[in-house]
Amino acid sequence: MAIKNAFYAQSGGVTAVINASAAGVLETARAHSDKIGKVFAGRNGIIGALTEDLIDTSAESAEAIRALRHTPSGAFGSCRYKLKSLEQNRREYERLIEVFKAHDIGYFFYNGGGDSADTCLKVSQLSDTLGYPIQAIHVPKTVDNDLPITDCCPGFGSVAKYIAVSTREASFDVASMAKTSTKVFVLEVMGRHAGWIAAAGGLASSKDCEIPIVILFPEITFEKEKFLAKIDSYVKQFGYCSVVVSEGVKGSDDKFLSDQGLRDAFGHAQLGGVAPVVANIIKDGLGLKYHWGVADYLQRAARHIASKTDVEQAYAMGKAAVEYAIAGHNSVMPTIERVSNTPYSWKVGMAELSKVANVEKMMPADFITEDGFGITEKCRQYLSPLIEGEDYPPYKNGLPDYVRLQNTGVSKKLGEFKL
Repeated sequence: MAIKNAFYAQSGGVTAVINASAAGVLETARAHSDKIGKVFAGRNGIIGALTEDLIDTSAESAEAIRALRHTPSGAFGSCRYKLKSLEQNRREYERLIEVFKAHDIGYFFYNGGGDSADTCLKVSQLSDTLGYPIQAIHVPKTVDNDLPITDCCPGFGSVAKYIAVSTREASFDVASMAKTSTKVFVLEVMGRHAGWIAAAGGLASSKDCEIPIVILFPEITFEKEKFLAKIDSYVKQFGYCSVVVSEGVKGSDDKFLSDQGLRDAFGHAQLGGVAPVVANIIKDGLGLKYHWGVADYLQRAARHIASKTDVEQAYAMGKAAVEYAIAGHNSVMPTIERVSNTPYSWKVGMAELSKVANVEKMMPADFITEDGFGITEKCRQYLSPLIEGEDYPPYKNGLPDYVRLQNTGVSKKLGEFKL
């Protein structure tokens, strides 16, 4: 069998550990040089393939690739770009084939979430539709934790750890000021349709460290009076409380509380700004002094407090993707299978991309308390292992010592292509 080159790209919102998956892909491919030639990375995701803007990862040292494991964000640049169907935009698929042929690429590894899984599925079908053999493997990644089949998604555990820690620390702060000043702190977190990240805020309160926390999930319709009554009861009981609100919370009119009327490249409503909305509801309804914060990029970039479990799983998914490809698999995604909660153990599994693409995994109903404002013990048992362990990056002069790759470009062989 002739040795073929590989294409790897990162897609969507990046995470604290997506580069650990990249390290898993690149180091494993290098270990199988008898099967895989060079690995070209797409500069800014699938756009790099369409525009033939490829990066030669073989120009990077083994030390630099190893350092990706502790470096946040997307080392090769990411994008939000979803391929339309073959029928709708055949020219893009024909362009991919041209680029793959020109650079002798037979393996396609796409590292991303639900939309990326859909893109990967479409690319995997090129063999049948356009007559070019390409093995496409999706490498799971999303802070939203909403990919189906896999027990959890790389990127989520570290965000969950960041939110749990931040909620606890901010709660200690507001508790110390509650006598004469702030009574409520509102923290806005990511999560368009699924409340996994918001749920992680519930971990801040434990049996040995009780904290009054109200969680607003996308899965639960926001009811103002019910919410205000909960805040009022907590403030009267504890003197203060914290609120963790998902950006995707909707009101009874089925509209996002934070919908700005804007749309992203995928056509999704561009969210953000729900924290001040909720904070003003508290002020107007109860007259309480508040502070609010938005975790935004901080939550998904915080490699300094990444979960060790998450780092290990992210690397394992990249490694497994390459192993599945050289074993002859196509149109699949490596998954994380939970073996047990106590002690926590997991193994690598496999899912068909046709069962992954365009499917969202929501919070189970039994993970949310009956009042709709907290997490159940079952949810706690699920979440807790995912934030366990510390995997600190090396530090230099008081700051994390992250790697920046050379990202040496590959000479183009084709003409220009306009997106």
